[in-house]
Formats: sequence, structure tokens, C-alpha cells
Amino acid sequence: MSRYLLDTHTFLYCLFDPGRLSPRCKEVITDPKNDIFVSSANLWEISIKRSIGKLQAPDDMLSIVEEMGFSGLPISLEDGQSILDLPLLHKDPFDRMLIVQALNSKLTIITNDQVIPTYDVKTMSAS
Repeated sequence: MSRYLLDTHTFLYCLFDPGRLSPRCKEVITDPKNDIFVSSANLWEISIKRSIGKLQAPDDMLSIVEEMGFSGLPISLEDGQSILDLPLLHKDPFDRMLIVQALNSKLTIITNDQVIPTYDVKTMSAS
């Protein structure tokens, strides 16, 4: 069993454009032996982008996370504090939080982001 954290775009691909995910990525995400996490940071980012008109997404993302069999990953106080120790290689605050959460919770991030792998965090390509 392995544990994975979806980057926001990877989560959105799962919902709206699964063809953009590699066969290996789909296999990992759908394997019931794996734990797949969606962070509070993912839904926070989606909600902000939706509210300013940069993204269309369903109203009830919580239900979708549950329906897809993913687990929620709350942002802890430790995660918030750990941002201080993270080098400023990536400027996106949502991605920085995902990196910290992955490090603190020993998760592999599934992403296509080119900067995230420059951190000392396990990653897997989404496509």
C-alpha cells in the first residue's frame, strides 16, 4: 500500500479530463490498495479560483472527494509552521502547502508541476 497526495490540477484531471492522466497514474489512483488524499489546500485553491471566475467547478467538492473514494487531508498547525523551513523555490502558496503536507505525512505528490520535484519530496508524474 502506498500513500499519495493529488496536486490540484491532478485532482481536476481526475474529475473532468482523465484522458490527461497517464495509464500508470490512473492505475495508482484507482488501485484500492493505495490511499489517495485530497488536501484542504486543493479545495481552498479551487474555491478561490472559482469565486474569481478563473475556474468552473461543482458546488459540492466534498461529496465528489468522498464519491471518488479519496481521503481528505486537513491542514494542521504543524503544516502551517513547517512552511517556515521550506525554501522559497516555489512561489505558489497552495503548492507550497501541498509540499509541506506531503513531507509531514510521508506522501508522494502526483503532479505535473516542474518546480515541486526540486524539493526533497517524493513525486510522481500525472501524465
